[in-house]
Amino acid sequence: MFPDVGLPELFTLAILAVLLFGPDKLPEIIQSAAEFVRKVRAMSDSAKEGIRSELGPEFKDFEFEDLRPRTFVRKHVLDGDGTGLDLGLDDIRNALDPRRELAEVADAVRTAAEDTSPRAAAPAVTLEKAARRPEEAAFDPDAT
Repeated sequence: MFPDVGLPELFTLAILAVLLFGPDKLPEIIQSAAEFVRKVRAMSDSAKEGIRSELGPEFKDFEFEDLRPRTFVRKHVLDGDGTGLDLGLDDIRNALDPRRELAEVADAVRTAAEDTSPRAAAPAVTLEKAARRPEEAAFDPDAT
């Protein structure tokens, strides 16, 4: 319910409660607060049961948490098990996921690096110009 309340905050609240109410009245106040919380929960449960009984037998497994927008969307739209709408979101998510394609490229590079056969070796490249024979020299008589 309160995810940001840690041990230091609880310790501070306990010290503050002891200072405000005193050690004599503190157990009575804790009992009355616990009783109030129990009554609120009982009223909430009875209201939920009343709504379920008014809705009828087709809504007997209706959960009020499903009315939260995030839970509703997750349960009825985004699930891929066939109970909700099947919008093909899993296919889209898999198509846009680059991990499979990157794995294929990595495997291809790995096999190319490991392949040491002569056909895989590239021809040697030299930076020297090939010497031309005089009969192959380009000559244009009209250029002179």
